[in-house]
Amino acid sequence: MPEVLFAELVGKQQLKKDLFKFSIKAPNIVKNSKPGNFIEIRVSEQTEPFLRRPISIYNLDRVNGVLEFIFQVKGKGTEILSKKEIGDLIDVVGPLGYGTFKYEDYQNIAVIGGGIGIFPLYELAKCAKNDNENVNTYIGFRNQDLVVLEEEFKQVSNNLILTTDDGSYGKKGFAINFLEEDINNGKIDSIFACGPLPMLKAVQKLAENKNIPCQISLEEKMACGLGVCLGCAVKTASSSKENPEYLHVCKAGPVFNSKDVEI
Repeated sequence: MPEVLFAELVGKQQLKKDLFKFSIKAPNIVKNSKPGNFIEIRVSEQTEPFLRRPISIYNLDRVNGVLEFIFQVKGKGTEILSKKEIGDLIDVVGPLGYGTFKYEDYQNIAVIGGGIGIFPLYELAKCAKNDNENVNTYIGFRNQDLVVLEEEFKQVSNNLILTTDDGSYGKKGFAINFLEEDINNGKIDSIFACGPLPMLKAVQKLAENKNIPCQISLEEKMACGLGVCLGCAVKTASSSKENPEYLHVCKAGPVFNSKDVEI
């Protein structure tokens, strides 16, 4: 059951000009969270901005009851959030989402993400490696200026491949190309992905062609995070155009079997 609380901000780090990592004290949310869950934050007590902001969970410190999340300043709401200082209280609801990453049935997992979509994959990789899974991580960025969390992902991966589109850092190309190579070499038995929609579509198609189990974390605009407002619907792959059926990313997801949704 999600908890609503005013969580103390106990850590703040600016990773890039527009990218912040916050650490909040939220022991009950930490205790009940799984890789893939998210939280919703009310950034201000004023009526504007009114809606909460959905933000994925980056890291769970279960010993100290601290939850970490990373966000990019994109508009008024996240700009207000970025001004919070250590000691401030943040209005949080979580954990949210019933669809989470499930890796326990596999041994050689591929974790693939692009840009700011890599953040919810860290907790997954960390937990999987702690459970003695072989974690192969593929993270891609447009260029060197956007590269983030390389060392952190190295620590939770058995193998890490970092790519940039222009070749300014790491390997040149797209992360999915290196994933496909490892699949062809028999190194991968499952895929877990989060990132831009074009990347997810490509991963979904690759998994289908190679007949490999795949779970994808979708990002949609969410007003409530509880399945009430119906603003984050995604069409099921099994339904027709004439009679479409939908699932709500905030409730059934955000993680789905890639065969179950049409993206």
